[in-house]
Amino acid sequence: MDEAALIKRVQDGDRTAFEALVEAHQGAVYGYFRARVLQPLDAEDLTQDLFLRCYLAMDQFDTTCQLRPWLMGFARNLLREYIREHKRRKEVGWTELCLQVDEMLGDDDGPYEDELQHLPNCLNSLGTSARQAIGLRYTAKMRLAQIGEKLRRSEGAVKLLMFRARQALKQCLSLKCGRGSDDG
Repeated sequence: MDEAALIKRVQDGDRTAFEALVEAHQGAVYGYFRARVLQPLDAEDLTQDLFLRCYLAMDQFDTTCQLRPWLMGFARNLLREYIREHKRRKEVGWTELCLQVDEMLGDDDGPYEDELQHLPNCLNSLGTSARQAIGLRYTAKMRLAQIGEKLRRSEGAVKLLMFRARQALKQCLSLKCGRGSDDG
């Protein structure tokens, strides 16, 4: 049975059809979360929460659209909630950086395992100041002014440094993943 027919059955209240949709997409959704959070149990919880919310919102789904991009949009929003709820936990910095990388790459097709695989090498390719600034922002959760004090730079200089570091990460990830550079 095709996905559109399954979605229609779910919208009509068929739970077995929903189970089939979950089975078809659970691996991709869990992989998306697992690549962006440090704890496997958090990824499992987020996956369950996503499918619960999906089930509750399924009547709003437009059956002319594809389900996976809709699910991944849900997943990104759920990660943003996760970050807000867990601001004090240090591993959220990694998740937040992953979300920013996703947005920089501008690709809404789903998980970015290739980019995440290359992210540590790309981070290491940055200059010392840029690496420190990224680390202080996403690991220590410091504000730009605090980073400026630590690095003995103005807040504006730190903002520019962070912008350039993100651009360098985007370019490095694009090159390593065979996408080429799009500086335009």
